[in-house]
Amino acid sequence: MEISRIRALRGPNLWSLHTSIEAIVVCTPAETDLTRLPDFETRLRARFPAIGALEPIGGDHHIPMAHALEIATLELQAHAGCPVTFSRTTPTIDAGTYQIAVEFTEESVGRMALDYAYALCLAAANDTPFDAEAALTALRELDEDIRLGPSTGAIVQAAVNRGMPYRRLTEGSMVQIGWGSRQRRILAAETDATSAVAEAIAQDKELTKMLLEAACVPVPAGRPVTDAEDAWLATQEIGSAVAIKPQFGNQGKGVAVNLETREQVIEAYHAASKISSSVIVERYITGHDYRLLVIGNQLVAAARRDPPHVFGDGVHSIVELVETVNQDPNRGDGHATSLSKIRLDEIALATLSKQNYTIDSIPTIGALVVLRNNANLSTGGTATDVTDDVHPELAARAVDAARMIGLDICGVDVLCNSVHHPLEQQGGGVVEVNAAPGLRMHLAPSFGKPRDVGSAIINSMFAADDNGRIPIVAVAGTNGKTTTVRLTAHLLTHNGLRVGMTNSDGVYISGQRIDTGDCSGPKSARNVLAHPEVDAAVLETARGGVLREGLAFDHCDIAIVTNIGIGDHLGLNYINTTDELAVVKRVIVENVSPQGYAVLNAADPAVVKMANSCPGGIIYFAQERSNPVIATHCARGQRVIFVEDGYIVAKQGDLIERIALAYIPLTRNGSIGFQIDNAMGAIGAAWGLGMDWAVIRRGVSDFVNDAQTAPGRFNVFDYRGATLIADYGHNPDAIIALVAAIERIPAKQRHVVISGAGDRRDQDIRQQTEILGAAFDQVILYQDQCQRGRADGEVLALLRAGLVGATRAKQVDEINGEFNAIDLALSRLSAGDVCLILIDQVDEALAHIAQQIKE
Repeated sequence: MEISRIRALRGPNLWSLHTSIEAIVVCTPAETDLTRLPDFETRLRARFPAIGALEPIGGDHHIPMAHALEIATLELQAHAGCPVTFSRTTPTIDAGTYQIAVEFTEESVGRMALDYAYALCLAAANDTPFDAEAALTALRELDEDIRLGPSTGAIVQAAVNRGMPYRRLTEGSMVQIGWGSRQRRILAAETDATSAVAEAIAQDKELTKMLLEAACVPVPAGRPVTDAEDAWLATQEIGSAVAIKPQFGNQGKGVAVNLETREQVIEAYHAASKISSSVIVERYITGHDYRLLVIGNQLVAAARRDPPHVFGDGVHSIVELVETVNQDPNRGDGHATSLSKIRLDEIALATLSKQNYTIDSIPTIGALVVLRNNANLSTGGTATDVTDDVHPELAARAVDAARMIGLDICGVDVLCNSVHHPLEQQGGGVVEVNAAPGLRMHLAPSFGKPRDVGSAIINSMFAADDNGRIPIVAVAGTNGKTTTVRLTAHLLTHNGLRVGMTNSDGVYISGQRIDTGDCSGPKSARNVLAHPEVDAAVLETARGGVLREGLAFDHCDIAIVTNIGIGDHLGLNYINTTDELAVVKRVIVENVSPQGYAVLNAADPAVVKMANSCPGGIIYFAQERSNPVIATHCARGQRVIFVEDGYIVAKQGDLIERIALAYIPLTRNGSIGFQIDNAMGAIGAAWGLGMDWAVIRRGVSDFVNDAQTAPGRFNVFDYRGATLIADYGHNPDAIIALVAAIERIPAKQRHVVISGAGDRRDQDIRQQTEILGAAFDQVILYQDQCQRGRADGEVLALLRAGLVGATRAKQVDEINGEFNAIDLALSRLSAGDVCLILIDQVDEALAHIAQQIKE
């Protein structure tokens, strides 16, 4: 068994709505049916008993080893703790070759699981060892290492619960929530509204104290010190037990509390000075350690934090008791789990020493052994929720502290005997204010009620009716995508929106091209959806990107499918028929939001079938009102668009809107059929988005289909009385549509310049010139950069073969170079002729034509 290709499908895709690993698996003849491998399944289960059932696939009902690989990849992830459920094995037209797709939640975990699954299958086939526990441990550790931590994960989950999209921007905790201009960003428990100045203040404990005192928030007395002796002097000035902490620090690092002797103070000073060159000595406040979480101007959670500790049992040593506690699966080495493991470091040893213990001491039954004086969860402490017990005045002091520092999300550390009373009544105080506070203690407290602080943060970032989404229009089909995208974007611009657009020419933001080339894939779409100045996105969604990586979005508001016809790019990536191509194009329809619409070509049966897969509504369009699909949909009171008496008509029940074709320059007075289809698709999108019809009319009336607005899409030029038409038509369906349009233009002689894209099937390349040979008098074939893997002259030979038996073409020439071919055609034109130039290098060819016209 060999794996020849692995892809990560990072969005909804051909196989499912889930992110998935896709692989091409080639099996030997024996491996195509596991019944030919005696005891394989028995050995497989002996090595990994948890593997799911192996079911027959395909028409021959065999179980190939590729299916075992698929199931093993899924189950390894699931038993490592990943929430995955989907997998599939599909045979291809190549004997013994299969495509497998397996869901992942973290891409690198999915890839590792595939590697382990491959090793497992080979071990079962060869009867060699496989350590399933080691594999699960490695997968679990990798997943814990790279997945979002509890704080970030809780915020993201709250966003998902509100129907918001999100995208992880880094391997860390930087996450974009929402699209375009509606997006917000978080970094763990910081938001893009968290002030860098406020964060700097919070890190400076002395400045924090000064500002809190100005706000009359109780804080412990104390001051910064210059050295160890000064620390002891400050302790004497305070006259009671003290706490020593770094002036700049976090997570309780370098903090020591309840210090009374000179030796304790000096030792604590040196420990704190390793964290920060500036050290603070302040009065030690007795009582419990509380963390109060303030979001916006509201206290949303509170927890009592207890330092790490164990209870003696009269049998085990302290180190053994700690080892037992650390076996709790909720305790981990980092922040991925709800609790951290207890560390027996220097601070723990010093704390034990004060209690006359060593790590080898065996405490009596029930004896409380404290392993640290500070209660941070990162050092192994525990938390008890006390949110409902906080006195209103204490809560108000916490909010005052957060506002004084300027933090939108703030962890306020309080020392006091009880949260039932105001701080002033019990001599308590605020000892620290934290930016980016950890949320673990509130999400999963050791004791008490969990608090949905993730939702509180999302609610503070977004208004109640804001889901962070912008309108997304996705456009797929064989032909007409780019023009439909451009016109739809133009309509949305008329609606006052800043539009991000991707197509086969580039990426555009508010009409400004910011990237060039074929940008119809998910990478370009993600770039648009990440742009903060985009109010709406119109995205050309080509088959290649869907197959390669899936969609860049979870849902779209509008999915336009222009046509399928006889297809294009068939024979690539195991897409061999128009039905299979339709399944790929259908992906955008399957991911329309329930409130959205699919705008479908009712004249194309393959497109019509997609309606059954749409979660939202359907808007059908076709030029003939009598089209059965249009007629039926209209009779049901649903939305339809058709052409009648020189008008594009939109109808739903009693609603009827008409736009004269003469009012739509794109259609050249209704003479270009495929442009009428493109206009109906764009109008359907605008209708589905709820645009005002007056705005739609204005938009279609001033959309000019020239080389600047829609390069390579039926651009018309006058050349010495002859009509030039430049178009990027590159498949038989496009050629048929172009011929139908050009036949309506009077001409003395018709000329055509064409090459062929080498990544099409032989029959598709030949068919283009078969069509052209019956419609044009003179044909110029050229060879240039579009060979795409073909041998020199191979494309020309196929084009030439298509002209054998041509009924109209009287002269056929072959030439190297696209520009040379254009020049040859121009040299032959006379006034009254029509010349179709099928360009490949769109921008360069149009510039060349413009220069020739100018000269």
